[in-house]
Amino acid sequence: MTDKFLSLPGWLNRGIVDIFPAGNTNEPNEFLGARLEEAVKHNRPLRIKLGIDPTSTSIHLGHSILFRKLRSFQDAGHTAVLIIGDFTAQIGDPTGKSSTRVQLTSEEVEANSVNYLKQLGKDEPPERSLLDFATPGRLEVYRNSEWLSEISLPRVIDLLSTATVGQMLAKEDFGTRFRSGTSISLHEFLYPLLQGYDSVAVKADVELGGTDQKFNVTIGRDLQRYFGQRPQFGLLLPILIGLDGVQKMSKSLGNTVTLDEDPISMYSKLEKVPDELVDSYITLLTDLNKNNLPSEPRELQKAMALAVTASRHGIKVAKEACNSAASLVSGSDHGFADVPEVSLGEINFPAKVFYLLSAIGMSPSSSEARRQIQGGAVRLDGEKIVDPNHEFIDSSYLLGKVIQIGKKKFLRLSR
Repeated sequence: MTDKFLSLPGWLNRGIVDIFPAGNTNEPNEFLGARLEEAVKHNRPLRIKLGIDPTSTSIHLGHSILFRKLRSFQDAGHTAVLIIGDFTAQIGDPTGKSSTRVQLTSEEVEANSVNYLKQLGKDEPPERSLLDFATPGRLEVYRNSEWLSEISLPRVIDLLSTATVGQMLAKEDFGTRFRSGTSISLHEFLYPLLQGYDSVAVKADVELGGTDQKFNVTIGRDLQRYFGQRPQFGLLLPILIGLDGVQKMSKSLGNTVTLDEDPISMYSKLEKVPDELVDSYITLLTDLNKNNLPSEPRELQKAMALAVTASRHGIKVAKEACNSAASLVSGSDHGFADVPEVSLGEINFPAKVFYLLSAIGMSPSSSEARRQIQGGAVRLDGEKIVDPNHEFIDSSYLLGKVIQIGKKKFLRLSR
């Protein structure tokens, strides 16, 4: 651990990979530790900004790393400033993208926003939610359309004047696309400026982000300075590698665990995380003390899976999910009661099993379903299915049974 982390409290430095600026001084504008001490001395909670664009229906565990850190600031007495990027989501963050993103409609963004807040714990008590929505002064929630939809053309021109084309092309994603001849729409250059302007609008002291967001967070610092505010600190956390053990967790890659996932699916996916990722999952997704954990890899996986599932569903439900998952893997029907259900009401019978898997969402396509069946990954109530063309005449034989793919996916078939 480098010197810039040593004088920070443990709840803050766990999992952090970068803080900037990081001058080890007593100057509150140059060292976050000094800014924290100043906040305590003057009884002025710091304003901790986290922006998230609601571009999908669910938040996954990769996103939750930032929300967990935001909750740590809340629990330490500071104010979380959550910005729902309903305006910027319609532009789309170009970070990590090799082409221009499809722009969402305002209706899509609003529906996603409502889902996000629910998954973060809105209307839930603090002990059951990812963020503390209940304690007075601990959370402010904004949609950035509140200020960005009203921004004037002169102000837009003012923002554009603070950055150069060279600066934008220095951003890796833009630079790569420019060199390869891939088009860059002008509106994409606006994204980091508008996201940075959010920091001005809420007077942020600290902005949280993934390591891929350093450019955008830095723009926020520059704009605060330009508009006469004290620049925020950037506090960056790592990008979570997904269940495949190779690429970052992403819904489009199918390697995610979402916050709204049922407990059995969540536990089952997590207990199969590759060994080399377990340590990072423990650090970033739990509060477990590594000195008190088992050394045997399989037991360590289970401890991590139980802790993460418990953080979302409570320890009692997590332990039940652990037992049910073990029953499913062994082929026993003990513990099947808690398996999530899927209706067969919309399925056209007679139906071949490869079609059924695709139709109920267990497989992304019929061809993938065939591959999974031929690979021996599919079971019905614990019995392996080996013929992808096996046909069910109607739903009567299937009702109440559990269909399973591998050790992570299972659904009870219902009417």
